[in-house]
Amino acid sequence: MNHTMKKFFQNTRKPEGLGGKIMVTVMNRGHEPLSQWGFSYLTLKYNDSVLDIGCGGGANIAKLLKRCPGGTVTGVDYSQVSIDKAAFVNRKAVSAGRCMLVRGSVSDIPFEDETFNLVTAFETVYFWPDIVNSFRSVYHVLKADGTFFICNETDGRNKSDENWVSIIQGFTVYTADQLTSYLNEAGFSGIKTTVDTDRHWMCISAKKNGQ
Repeated sequence: MNHTMKKFFQNTRKPEGLGGKIMVTVMNRGHEPLSQWGFSYLTLKYNDSVLDIGCGGGANIAKLLKRCPGGTVTGVDYSQVSIDKAAFVNRKAVSAGRCMLVRGSVSDIPFEDETFNLVTAFETVYFWPDIVNSFRSVYHVLKADGTFFICNETDGRNKSDENWVSIIQGFTVYTADQLTSYLNEAGFSGIKTTVDTDRHWMCISAKKNGQ
């Protein structure tokens, strides 16, 4: 792969500039099959307060809004390109006060403890710094009995993923066992893992114990 293509694929980590604008549009469409699969394992209540970390272009925010019609969905991303795209895609919900977009990092989530019923992370934990502490940040902003839901396009057992590790800076592939161990270390319990072994897709849900 030439240098120009490698540079373009860095936008999967943090979309920037024109290449980033193209990438968030591509990801909104390209991740749709995985998203639909993941959502089939995700339960929301009518008035849930949801945080989508690494919200990208906002396609999953739109789905979340439909699944909790009396609730709110907040998207966080450290890419301004992603925030702008997500705000445009969900502009009606933003105007109605049901959706908020915030530029920020998972290592320092800009919300108070026990704010959200559900935190989602679609195709993003690969890039999280110090993953156990990142999971602890998620734990803090969840309400008691809240759920953290992770959905990845790789289960860490597909050899072809090694190519992406070499192409995309800061990209780390995790197995279900590794993520389960990190979630336990961060304080989560009731961890459930689902893997599509043919496509190497994976989703994990974890609970914050009631207090």
